[in-house]
Amino acid sequence: MNYNDQHRNIVEGCKQGNRQDQFELYRLYSKAMYNICLRMVRNELDAEDLLQNSFMDIYRKLDQFKFQSSIGAWIKRIVVNNCINFLKKRKLFTEEINDNQMEVVEETTANELPLSVEGIKRAIKGLPDGYRVVFSLYAIEGYDHAEIAEILNVTVATSKSQYSRAKKKLQQLLAEPMGRPSSI
Repeated sequence: MNYNDQHRNIVEGCKQGNRQDQFELYRLYSKAMYNICLRMVRNELDAEDLLQNSFMDIYRKLDQFKFQSSIGAWIKRIVVNNCINFLKKRKLFTEEINDNQMEVVEETTANELPLSVEGIKRAIKGLPDGYRVVFSLYAIEGYDHAEIAEILNVTVATSKSQYSRAKKKLQQLLAEPMGRPSSI
């Protein structure tokens, strides 16, 4: 049995209310989805609650899943949407701008700053909500700016701007602990 068949069988079992298949689906995806929640909301308890609520939504909506994409992508979309809704309730604000206000940010090379995974995680957690959400969706989760704009109900230019500003802020946050001037 290949990967797709195995996941199809698990999904079909979940649709029929099979607890063992529901547990298996949770086991397969909960860790990755928790990490998404944690990156987006920066709080372990909120991330845990969002994960549990998301899986309840997943089980309730599973009959809507038609195998047009992978189950993992479908689950991820529900989790991301729940995180965004949570942040919107907390008054997530992004600054609307128009295209002629876009800042051009130069890319840094990987060897300019010595970085650790933990240092990068801390820096991402230190971003303001709007920057962090757009950065996470674009750079980590792989959404494009049009998808982010649709999810967050902002313009594509706003998504690009928030991402650009997030990168700039990340560079500042990563440079500060080392006592180095931030550069772009």
